[in-house]
Amino acid sequence: MFLFNILKTRKMIKIDIRKKLLSSTGEFTLNANIDIPSGEIVAFYGKSGTGKTTLLRIIAGLAAPDEGTINVEDNTWLDSRNGIYLPVEKRAVGYVFQSYALFPNMTIKENILFAQKKPDISQAKKLMEIFGLSSLQNRKPAMLSGGQQQRVALARAIACKPRIMLLDEPLSALDHEMRGSIQDEIKFINKEWGITTILVSHDVSEIFKLCTRVYSFNESTVVDKGNPANLFSGNRLSGKVQFTGEVLASENEDLIQILTLLVGNTPVKIVVPANGETFMAGDKVLIASKAFNPIIQKL
Repeated sequence: MFLFNILKTRKMIKIDIRKKLLSSTGEFTLNANIDIPSGEIVAFYGKSGTGKTTLLRIIAGLAAPDEGTINVEDNTWLDSRNGIYLPVEKRAVGYVFQSYALFPNMTIKENILFAQKKPDISQAKKLMEIFGLSSLQNRKPAMLSGGQQQRVALARAIACKPRIMLLDEPLSALDHEMRGSIQDEIKFINKEWGITTILVSHDVSEIFKLCTRVYSFNESTVVDKGNPANLFSGNRLSGKVQFTGEVLASENEDLIQILTLLVGNTPVKIVVPANGETFMAGDKVLIASKAFNPIIQKL
């Protein structure tokens, strides 16, 4: 039994905006002209200061572009030329901030009920059951762990029955095990209710796990890169198995370089030719295996 149904269609969220921003290297104009398929989980990816969070805020109605349009499944939320600017409360958006942004004076149950347009105790109870919060419902945020607070933030974002859920690096402060658990819950939400989800993340493995499409940000233009493999491997690798990792250590021995990689939560060792690319601790890498011969390159 679902709390509500949002049908997955091939309708689109069409965004065409421009906004001047200031970065560490000076002023630039964010140009975003992208189409996001409804019902999918997509990622905004790029360096800090390139406008990812700003675009989330513009979609939510918390910030205004200098000019542009936003159309959500044939409904106009923003059209600067024609003076259309749908207010935040009418945009049907659930927003999960990196800091969670829970009301500290409210209990878990009260935080969830506050997000609803009309209080619905049965829906709130169902959400608390799904996120494992039923036994904690009368506690306030200060009494919760980071993972528990994140679950409250997700439940509250869904309680308003959004058409779009915006996630601004919501898992960056959590440990690996907790991240994996909540990633599974995000996938469950998307599968069951078809809520279009836009995720800002710097975690390549997280994007591979969750997202069907990636939009790459630089200091001028947002580009649709297709699925994660298109962006992170550049279509250059033909390995049948690909996974991401981080270099923990490297050792040079004559003609080979021995790399210790962290793949997920597991350290592994891989041998690569010493006359190829040089890898250092901290490098993010993509590993592709074909016929048991690994191919490795920096991301």
